[in-house]
Amino acid sequence: MFGQLFTTVLAPILGLFVVATGNGFISSLTTLRLDSSGASAMTVGLISSAYFIGLTIGAFFNDRLIARVGHIRAYSSFVSVISVTFLLQGLFSDPAFWLILRLVNGWATLGVFLVVESWLLLAGTPRQRGRLLALYMISFYGSTLLGQLILGAVDAAGATVPFIVGGMLASLSVLPMVIIPRISPVMERVQPLRFGDLLRTTSTGVVGCFGSGVAIAAIYTLLPLYLQHVGMNVDQVGNLMSATILGAMLLQYPVGRWSDHKDRQTVLIALGFVCVADSLLILLLPSTPAWLGLPLFLLGGGIFAIYPVAVSHSADKAGPDALVRMIQGLLLINSVGSAVSPMTISLLMEHAGAAGFFWAMALLNLGMAVFFVWRRGRSPAGAPVAPFEPATQMSPVGVEIRVTEDLMRGAMDQAASE
Repeated sequence: MFGQLFTTVLAPILGLFVVATGNGFISSLTTLRLDSSGASAMTVGLISSAYFIGLTIGAFFNDRLIARVGHIRAYSSFVSVISVTFLLQGLFSDPAFWLILRLVNGWATLGVFLVVESWLLLAGTPRQRGRLLALYMISFYGSTLLGQLILGAVDAAGATVPFIVGGMLASLSVLPMVIIPRISPVMERVQPLRFGDLLRTTSTGVVGCFGSGVAIAAIYTLLPLYLQHVGMNVDQVGNLMSATILGAMLLQYPVGRWSDHKDRQTVLIALGFVCVADSLLILLLPSTPAWLGLPLFLLGGGIFAIYPVAVSHSADKAGPDALVRMIQGLLLINSVGSAVSPMTISLLMEHAGAAGFFWAMALLNLGMAVFFVWRRGRSPAGAPVAPFEPATQMSPVGVEIRVTEDLMRGAMDQAASE
């Protein structure tokens, strides 16, 4: 059964892996090249935020385009746009132009996520969604990890080579998709819960998802800037970014399983304080790869785990009819946090220097931890309704993959008992 499912979803998973590998190293390289050219931290932050603003715009509008032209043509269009933005970055180095390119790239990248994730939903039943989610995460984190590992090699090959390689990967990613049978999944309109309803239902989830969006976007876009400022070369930056992503990839599951046997609010509190301590420790340690590798691994594991634990905590309180809409709403809040993150944290780095990055991480996680402590005193969390499922940020359509048969059954049992 699993072999048949894997064969069905191999093409979109492979396509995502190829395009996301290029996206992974271009994201870090954009930050490093801007810094090397003398751009201010604020300029780097604005251009980095443009990418996440593009992702947010795409979450609201790209589903209409896909419904109109079909999934394969939409995917081909989106990856073509991604390829062009990479190539134009290699041809022109004007920061204002790069801001526009990163905005467009974010919009097109969200379109790729929509196509791939809606195809996965069509391919599997609710009972199979846990496996689909695992495949998706392996593809997404694996490609991001690979992109960081090859960052130094592609950068050393020449000034324009990384952008050419990124464009080639985006173009090649269409090949697996065109061999898929031309059956278009149904694309339903996204109707997430309104912010007020989310805040009344799960203020912990809202704060956790927003704060994790801020932290994760900062890791992707401004951590390379910090590492370059403390003396790392491009290859070392790539390796340390890989350690951070590896922590995110490997530690989610054990943290999540811990949250199944412990109050999820307690786990969120612990994650917040661990990230605070880890951020301050990094500021005290010598700035060498040997000293920073393990702390960044742990920081990646802690920061990236806050989002799925916060979503799981929220899902424990939602009725079966509201599960998908709640998770979609929390994703959009997470996206807003990602969009404002680089431009906000770069302001602190502008005034406090490179160390401002980890002071921001410490203050952000401290604020979340204190809020979680306050909420736990006012509204203790109930027992989990279903086992934790690891997750990364997805498109509003793709979050339905998280609504597994176990989660739906748990929500229905909880509703019946009330």
